[in-house]
Amino acid sequence: MSIALFDVKGKIALVTGSTHGLGMAMVRGLGLAGATIIVNGNSSQEKIDSAVAAYKSEGIKAVGYKFNVVDETEVASAIAQIEAEVGPIDILINNAGIIKRTPLVEMEVADFRQVIDVDLVSPFIVSKHVVKGMINRKVGKIINICSMMSELGRNSVGAYAAAKGGLKMLTQNMATEWAKHNIQVNGIGPGYFATSQTAPIRVDGHPFNDFIINRTPAEKWGNPNDLAGAAIFLSSKASDFVNGHILYVDGGILATIGKPSNEN
Repeated sequence: MSIALFDVKGKIALVTGSTHGLGMAMVRGLGLAGATIIVNGNSSQEKIDSAVAAYKSEGIKAVGYKFNVVDETEVASAIAQIEAEVGPIDILINNAGIIKRTPLVEMEVADFRQVIDVDLVSPFIVSKHVVKGMINRKVGKIINICSMMSELGRNSVGAYAAAKGGLKMLTQNMATEWAKHNIQVNGIGPGYFATSQTAPIRVDGHPFNDFIINRTPAEKWGNPNDLAGAAIFLSSKASDFVNGHILYVDGGILATIGKPSNEN
């Protein structure tokens, strides 16, 4: 098998919500493999500029665009601007997302709707406007960042699970409609990763740390770099006949019901 199958050099990849978190790991994977990255965020231009500068310091070609992924007017304008100024988008990663940890009985409807809007409606909006160019060119890759919550529930994350479960089905329906145009639409479902956000609980003796280690067959938290290979695979010719699939990068969590705490 030729390494050329995994080549993304010269490709243009838009990664939403790519100024922080796991999105940065996927950006680095694609960027260091030669893709030009369109960095997106909505909190501030300063945060976008800082992320772009960090990527460039690593030798990654990156350009930043601030727009709100839940605002269709902003999205349509930004996509047109990106394609005019940088070039046609070859790869779209719908990574922007939020979570609100609130029991459903206590959750405000406005908060529930916000999670659905960002985590489910925004991938529809952004994909809708990016895919038009892909259809015209008869080629394209779309990756929706799903979650283990696309498959199972957990206390206090009902809105997030509803959105990510819906995103799994949206991914499959996008693939159903767009595969005939040589567009592959797939998802990545991350497990639990060692990030700055999880650092306070990734200590021996912390109940949640012990739970994750015990629940994960790999017996460890994921390294954010572990997502790079999945992103490259689903962005490259190596996945040209993979469509509507969710690739779970979770150390095996979804493959097991776990083990008793006294089991080796």
